[in-house]
Amino acid sequence: MPELRVLDRESLTATLDAGVLDVVLHGGAANEIGLAMLGDLEALVGSFHDVRAMVIRSASRRGFCAGADLRELHRGNVARRAEGASDADRVREVRGFLDRIHGVMNAIDAAPFTTIAAVHGVVFGGGFELALACDLIVADKSARFAFPELRLGLIPGFGGLPRLKRALGTSVANDLVLTGRSLGAARAHGLGLVSQLVGEGQASEVARRVATQATRFDAAATRAALNFVRTDIRAELEHEKDVFCELFVSPVVDAALARFAADTSAMPYLPASEGTPS
Repeated sequence: MPELRVLDRESLTATLDAGVLDVVLHGGAANEIGLAMLGDLEALVGSFHDVRAMVIRSASRRGFCAGADLRELHRGNVARRAEGASDADRVREVRGFLDRIHGVMNAIDAAPFTTIAAVHGVVFGGGFELALACDLIVADKSARFAFPELRLGLIPGFGGLPRLKRALGTSVANDLVLTGRSLGAARAHGLGLVSQLVGEGQASEVARRVATQATRFDAAATRAALNFVRTDIRAELEHEKDVFCELFVSPVVDAALARFAADTSAMPYLPASEGTPS
């Protein structure tokens, strides 16, 4: 097995030990994905050599990941408009960001080893998309999954729609995206999104055991199995980026981002109305 190796970045730490890459997110209040986190994730996927299995987990009390850093996105929007940037300029910039984050998600999705998301609490937006890029999701009972993007006038942009449809089919994807409500861990387990449902605080430990088990099999056999079960969604992923960019320059999005940035509540990314919890 490979020797101990550590990747220590501003918003994540990754430790490779006995073939298992243990990735701990610790960026901001809820691991929001902005430019800093994106750079660290790119460094992570560039360090995949000698890995036999990977666990991604969070050190944040609030949860796994709240998604994109919308305040950073709003600040960038305001600054670019003040500089006189055109809508086409803004689209090129957001497309560049999307291309980079899709590169990360695709690298995790196509990794030649078993990948496991160990989640708790908030698993929203881009955080949900990061979990969906993994082969398995181990969730403690506090986890809640949601795509609240429509309340911003957007659709999920990090590959979430094609990957959720691949995992669960169109009806569940439609329900989550079109209502914006969240899905509880027990319901997600019942639907087959979550492979193992565990008690609060136990997801990381259980995911590590699963990862260790995955390293015991022949690497070539693991790659063959993964290649068989992972369907090709590249065309849908590209289309998702196109639609996101088209919506991004809408005045509705500008106003929604401004409202979000002004919100001083502890978790402004929560869906505005949950409807009937599930």
